[in-house]
Amino acid sequence: MKTANTFLWWRFTLREALLLGFCATFIILTRAALRLHFNLPGHSMFFMMFFLIMARGCVPKIGSATLVGLISGFVCLLLGMAKMGPLILVNFVLPAVIVDFGGMIYHRLPSSYAACLLTGVIASASKAVSGLGIDYLMGMETEIIIQHIVVTTIGSTVSGAIGSLLVPPVIRRLQANKLIPGN
Repeated sequence: MKTANTFLWWRFTLREALLLGFCATFIILTRAALRLHFNLPGHSMFFMMFFLIMARGCVPKIGSATLVGLISGFVCLLLGMAKMGPLILVNFVLPAVIVDFGGMIYHRLPSSYAACLLTGVIASASKAVSGLGIDYLMGMETEIIIQHIVVTTIGSTVSGAIGSLLVPPVIRRLQANKLIPGN
């Protein structure tokens, strides 16, 4: 008997690829909806961390969150939803790689509050890398760059931490109802 057909790097089944595509779509939709100016730095990391860790929880394979980050980053770039140009890919891919790395270290990541919190904070703080790049390319003074990065990193980590803490109850409920594989 033949197993399910695999797609995307011969690693994911069609069902898994669809789940990852939905997570990427939801990241883009929430980013488009949150283009409103709430005057809260980093508020978009709330949904990004939620859906990146959800992707890792629904498809517990290496590369699942990275694929979601790549897809959503490219779509965001193609739709012109960022002022950063191609550096927007760093905002999506780096947190996704960190989520995948956290999932490799601790395979029960999506169902653990502490692991989700730690991963969400670290992945959200990685947004500072692209902010540093943009600020240096613009020729800002070092003192202003540091202040800007500190404020945006604090906002991103708080939003990412809150978003990541919402994942474990959803994952546990999906596992209890046998909609996704359990640990």
